Formats: sequence, C-alpha cells, structure tokens
Amino acid sequence: MRRSEREIKDRTAIDVIIRQCQVCRLGLSDGAEPYIVPLCFGYDGEALYFHSAREGRKLDILRKNNHVCFEFDIPEGMREADQGCSWGIKYRSVIGFGTAEIVDNQEDKKKALGIIMAQYSGREYIFPEDVVTKTTVIKVVIARLTGKQA
Repeated sequence: MRRSEREIKDRTAIDVIIRQCQVCRLGLSDGAEPYIVPLCFGYDGEALYFHSAREGRKLDILRKNNHVCFEFDIPEGMREADQGCSWGIKYRSVIGFGTAEIVDNQEDKKKALGIIMAQYSGREYIFPEDVVTKTTVIKVVIARLTGKQA
C-alpha cells in the first residue's frame, strides 16, 4: 500500500468494517473484460457467501475463472477544502482476494444462507427445501485482505 499510514492492519478492525457493510462488490474477470457486481453477502471470518439465481453472467464467468476480488467501504463524510483538489472523503474500506466455488450440498447451502441472513438480521431462519434447491450459493474462500482508512 502506497500510503502505509492509512493501512488498517488489525484483523479485528477489518472484520468490523465487513460486518458493518450491507453490500459487497464482487470483481470478476471475463477474459479481458472486468465485471463487478454489488451483492448481499454473509461473512463467517474465513469466507464470504452470496446467493444467486441458477444462471446468469456472474456464474458463467465464475465457471471459467474462479479467482475474484471483493470490496467493502463505509463512507464517513466529506472533507471539504478551499481548493478543489484538496477535497476528499473520509472512509474505511477493505479489499480482498479469493477463490469462488459453487456450494452444491443442501445442508451447506442452508448454512451459507443462514450466514447471509445473519449479516442483516442477526436472526436464525429455516429455509424451505424447494427454495434452497432453486438457489445457487457461492462461497469465496478468502486468500488475503487489506484495510484502509482516510
């Protein structure tokens, strides 16, 4: 990181940022074309979980290239200045890299869907079998994370 004074090295602080976010931006590579998609997510400290329809561009790309990046950010206000180029935004963010896999096992899918719902509600849910069957679950195993604040 170029501005090392802005780096967040504490994993607990990084986890707090992820848990406070409501959207994860998942970055994929479709050959020479980048593709990024904002998603609801769940986080268990080691992996990210996403739900999806059973087909679509995101899944098509992941089947060809399962290496992904992801981003979370929490904007905390503007930093105004007299000069235009001195303006900035206060924020905390996390960028990470990992590998994606499709979760096929029904019980593992239910567990992942529970992690996603816990991200937003803090509650436990029972998921009907037919809904779980129709839902694709993507697990991203986290390889590395970096945090930054300004």
